[in-house]
Amino acid sequence: MSRAVVLLSGGLDSATALAVAREEGYETYALSVRYGQRHEAELEAAARVAAALGAERHLVVGVDLGAIGGSALTGEIEVPKDVPLAEIGAEIPVTYVPARNTVFLSLALGWAEVLDAEDVFLGVTAVDYSGYPDCRPEYIRAYEAMANLATKAAVEGRQRLRIHTPLIELDKAAIIRLGTGLGVDYGLTSSCYDPAADGSPCGRCDACLLRREGFRQAGLEDPLRYPG
Repeated sequence: MSRAVVLLSGGLDSATALAVAREEGYETYALSVRYGQRHEAELEAAARVAAALGAERHLVVGVDLGAIGGSALTGEIEVPKDVPLAEIGAEIPVTYVPARNTVFLSLALGWAEVLDAEDVFLGVTAVDYSGYPDCRPEYIRAYEAMANLATKAAVEGRQRLRIHTPLIELDKAAIIRLGTGLGVDYGLTSSCYDPAADGSPCGRCDACLLRREGFRQAGLEDPLRYPG
Protein backbone atom coordinates (compact mmCIF):
# COMPACT_ATOMS: atom_id res chain seq x y z
CA MET A 1 0.00 0.00 0.00
CA SER A 2 1.36 3.42 -0.97
CA ARG A 3 1.92 5.92 1.80
CA ALA A 4 0.65 9.50 1.84
CA VAL A 5 1.35 12.39 4.19
CA VAL A 6 -1.82 14.35 4.91
CA LEU A 7 -1.62 17.83 6.40
CA LEU A 8 -4.27 17.77 9.11
CA SER A 9 -5.25 20.97 10.90
CA GLY A 10 -8.27 19.44 12.60
CA GLY A 11 -10.67 21.52 10.55
CA LEU A 12 -13.44 20.49 8.19
CA ASP A 13 -11.41 20.66 4.98
CA SER A 14 -8.33 18.78 6.16
CA ALA A 15 -10.49 16.06 7.73
CA THR A 16 -12.18 15.59 4.38
CA ALA A 17 -8.82 15.45 2.59
CA LEU A 18 -7.70 12.70 5.00
CA ALA A 19 -10.88 10.75 4.25
CA VAL A 20 -10.27 11.12 0.50
CA ALA A 21 -6.71 9.82 0.85
CA ARG A 22 -7.96 6.84 2.80
CA GLU A 23 -10.71 6.19 0.23
CA GLU A 24 -8.10 6.25 -2.54
CA GLY A 25 -6.27 3.41 -0.83
CA TYR A 26 -3.34 5.21 0.77
CA GLU A 27 -1.82 4.36 4.12
CA THR A 28 -2.14 7.77 5.71
CA TYR A 29 0.31 9.65 7.91
CA ALA A 30 -1.31 12.72 9.42
CA LEU A 31 0.86 15.79 10.06
CA SER A 32 -0.28 18.69 12.25
CA VAL A 33 1.66 21.81 13.17
CA ARG A 34 1.67 23.71 16.46
CA TYR A 35 2.69 27.08 15.08
CA GLY A 36 1.63 29.45 17.84
CA GLN A 37 -1.99 29.61 16.69
CA ARG A 38 -4.52 31.07 19.10
CA HIS A 39 -6.95 28.32 18.05
CA GLU A 40 -4.79 25.49 19.40
CA ALA A 41 -8.00 23.55 20.06
CA GLU A 42 -7.67 22.47 16.45
CA LEU A 43 -4.76 20.21 17.43
CA GLU A 44 -6.98 18.27 19.80
CA ALA A 45 -9.49 18.01 16.97
CA ALA A 46 -6.75 16.77 14.64
CA ALA A 47 -5.90 13.97 17.07
CA ARG A 48 -9.56 12.94 17.21
CA VAL A 49 -9.90 12.98 13.43
CA ALA A 50 -6.66 11.08 12.83
CA ALA A 51 -7.78 8.33 15.20
CA ALA A 52 -11.31 8.16 13.79
CA LEU A 53 -10.12 7.95 10.19
CA GLY A 54 -7.45 5.36 10.86
CA ALA A 55 -4.25 7.28 10.25
CA GLU A 56 -1.21 5.05 10.66
CA ARG A 57 0.45 7.79 12.65
CA HIS A 58 -0.32 11.34 13.75
CA LEU A 59 2.73 13.57 14.09
CA VAL A 60 2.59 17.05 15.64
CA VAL A 61 5.53 19.33 14.84
CA GLY A 62 6.22 22.64 16.57
CA VAL A 63 7.20 25.75 14.57
CA ASP A 64 6.74 29.16 16.20
CA LEU A 65 5.32 31.35 13.45
CA GLY A 66 4.11 33.66 16.19
CA ALA A 67 7.70 34.83 16.55
CA ILE A 68 7.48 36.61 13.22
CA GLY A 69 3.92 37.84 13.82
CA GLY A 70 1.84 39.55 11.19
CA SER A 71 -1.36 37.58 11.70
CA ALA A 72 -4.44 37.69 13.87
CA LEU A 73 -4.07 33.93 14.34
CA THR A 74 -0.66 34.19 16.01
CA GLY A 75 -0.55 37.65 17.56
CA GLU A 76 -2.56 40.32 19.33
CA ILE A 77 -4.41 41.47 16.22
CA GLU A 78 -8.16 41.07 16.66
CA VAL A 79 -9.84 38.30 14.66
CA PRO A 80 -12.48 39.87 12.38
CA LYS A 81 -16.07 38.98 13.24
CA ASP A 82 -19.40 39.21 11.42
CA VAL A 83 -17.94 39.95 7.98
CA PRO A 84 -20.72 39.66 5.36
CA LEU A 85 -20.37 36.39 3.45
CA ALA A 86 -20.19 38.23 0.13
CA GLU A 87 -17.13 40.14 1.35
CA ILE A 88 -15.13 37.15 2.66
CA GLY A 89 -12.25 36.52 0.28
CA ALA A 90 -12.54 39.91 -1.40
CA GLU A 91 -9.13 40.83 0.02
CA ILE A 92 -6.44 39.01 1.96
CA PRO A 93 -7.56 39.20 5.62
CA VAL A 94 -5.53 39.70 8.79
CA THR A 95 -5.99 35.99 9.56
CA TYR A 96 -3.48 35.24 6.80
CA VAL A 97 -0.36 33.72 8.37
CA PRO A 98 2.80 34.66 6.44
CA ALA A 99 4.27 31.65 4.60
CA ARG A 100 2.13 29.17 6.57
CA ASN A 101 1.37 26.70 3.79
CA THR A 102 4.93 26.93 2.48
CA VAL A 103 6.23 25.96 5.92
CA PHE A 104 3.63 23.21 6.32
CA LEU A 105 4.32 21.73 2.90
CA SER A 106 8.04 21.80 3.57
CA LEU A 107 7.51 19.76 6.74
CA ALA A 108 5.31 17.35 4.79
CA LEU A 109 7.95 17.11 2.07
CA GLY A 110 10.60 16.20 4.62
CA TRP A 111 8.46 13.56 6.29
CA ALA A 112 7.41 12.12 2.93
CA GLU A 113 11.05 11.65 1.99
CA VAL A 114 11.75 9.83 5.25
CA LEU A 115 8.67 7.64 4.78
CA ASP A 116 9.47 6.87 1.12
CA ALA A 117 6.11 8.43 0.26
CA GLU A 118 5.45 10.21 -3.01
CA ASP A 119 2.09 11.72 -2.16
CA VAL A 120 1.05 14.66 0.01
CA PHE A 121 -2.59 15.62 0.54
CA LEU A 122 -3.60 19.17 1.40
CA GLY A 123 -7.16 20.31 2.08
CA VAL A 124 -6.96 23.74 0.47
CA THR A 125 -9.85 25.16 -1.52
CA ALA A 126 -9.97 28.15 -3.83
CA VAL A 127 -13.79 28.41 -3.48
CA ASP A 128 -15.62 29.59 -0.33
CA TYR A 129 -12.38 30.50 1.42
CA SER A 130 -10.76 33.51 3.03
CA GLY A 131 -8.64 34.64 0.07
CA TYR A 132 -5.26 33.28 1.14
CA PRO A 133 -2.65 33.38 -1.67
CA ASP A 134 -1.16 30.02 -0.66
CA CYS A 135 -4.43 28.19 -1.39
CA ARG A 136 -4.42 28.90 -5.13
CA PRO A 137 -3.81 26.19 -7.78
CA GLU A 138 -0.88 28.11 -9.27
CA TYR A 139 0.84 28.15 -5.90
CA ILE A 140 0.39 24.40 -5.47
CA ARG A 141 1.79 23.72 -8.96
CA ALA A 142 4.80 25.93 -8.30
CA TYR A 143 5.50 24.30 -4.94
CA GLU A 144 5.29 20.81 -6.43
CA ALA A 145 7.80 21.76 -9.13
CA MET A 146 10.15 23.17 -6.50
CA ALA A 147 9.74 20.14 -4.23
CA ASN A 148 10.96 17.81 -6.94
CA LEU A 149 14.20 19.78 -7.13
CA ALA A 150 14.67 19.91 -3.38
CA THR A 151 15.20 16.42 -1.99
CA LYS A 152 17.92 13.79 -2.17
CA ALA A 153 15.32 11.17 -3.07
CA ALA A 154 14.05 13.24 -6.01
CA VAL A 155 17.52 14.06 -7.32
CA GLU A 156 18.45 10.38 -7.17
CA GLY A 157 15.26 9.43 -8.99
CA ARG A 158 13.70 7.57 -6.06
CA GLN A 159 10.85 9.98 -5.48
CA ARG A 160 8.48 12.02 -7.62
CA LEU A 161 6.37 14.04 -5.21
CA ARG A 162 2.74 14.68 -6.05
CA ILE A 163 0.68 17.22 -4.11
CA HIS A 164 -2.99 16.28 -4.08
CA THR A 165 -5.59 19.01 -3.52
CA PRO A 166 -8.86 17.09 -3.93
CA LEU A 167 -11.00 19.93 -2.60
CA ILE A 168 -9.49 22.86 -4.45
CA GLU A 169 -12.40 23.32 -6.89
CA LEU A 170 -15.18 22.46 -4.42
CA ASP A 171 -17.30 24.88 -2.45
CA LYS A 172 -17.92 24.28 1.25
CA ALA A 173 -21.25 22.55 0.71
CA ALA A 174 -19.73 20.13 -1.79
CA ILE A 175 -16.86 19.39 0.60
CA ILE A 176 -19.31 18.64 3.40
CA ARG A 177 -21.38 16.35 1.19
CA LEU A 178 -18.21 14.56 0.03
CA GLY A 179 -16.92 14.06 3.55
CA THR A 180 -20.28 12.95 4.87
CA GLY A 181 -20.38 10.30 2.16
CA LEU A 182 -16.92 9.13 3.23
CA GLY A 183 -17.96 8.82 6.86
CA VAL A 184 -16.33 11.94 8.29
CA ASP A 185 -17.72 12.88 11.69
CA TYR A 186 -17.61 16.67 11.54
CA GLY A 187 -18.46 16.79 15.22
CA LEU A 188 -14.82 15.87 15.83
CA THR A 189 -13.48 18.85 13.89
CA SER A 190 -12.72 22.44 14.88
CA SER A 191 -12.86 25.30 12.36
CA CYS A 192 -13.07 28.41 14.54
CA TYR A 193 -10.28 31.02 14.47
CA ASP A 194 -11.17 32.38 17.91
CA PRO A 195 -12.66 29.58 20.03
CA ALA A 196 -13.57 29.81 23.70
CA ALA A 197 -11.30 28.31 26.33
CA ASP A 198 -13.22 25.03 26.12
CA GLY A 199 -12.74 24.90 22.34
CA SER A 200 -16.31 25.81 21.43
CA PRO A 201 -16.64 27.94 18.27
CA CYS A 202 -17.40 31.65 18.31
CA GLY A 203 -19.79 31.36 15.36
CA ARG A 204 -18.77 34.78 14.02
CA CYS A 205 -15.27 34.58 12.49
CA ASP A 206 -14.78 33.96 8.75
CA ALA A 207 -14.11 30.25 9.29
CA CYS A 208 -17.27 29.77 11.35
CA LEU A 209 -19.42 31.76 8.93
CA LEU A 210 -18.19 29.81 5.90
CA ARG A 211 -18.67 26.53 7.71
CA ARG A 212 -22.19 27.37 8.86
CA GLU A 213 -23.20 28.51 5.38
CA GLY A 214 -21.70 25.35 3.89
CA PHE A 215 -23.83 23.13 6.09
CA ARG A 216 -26.89 25.23 5.30
CA GLN A 217 -26.32 24.92 1.55
CA ALA A 218 -25.62 21.20 1.87
CA GLY A 219 -28.95 20.75 3.66
CA LEU A 220 -27.22 19.14 6.63
CA GLU A 221 -26.99 20.03 10.30
CA ASP A 222 -23.63 21.14 11.65
CA PRO A 223 -22.93 18.92 14.69
CA LEU A 224 -21.07 21.78 16.41
CA ARG A 225 -23.03 24.13 18.64
CA TYR A 226 -22.68 27.90 18.36
CA PRO A 227 -23.49 30.67 20.84
CA GLY A 228 -26.91 32.28 20.71
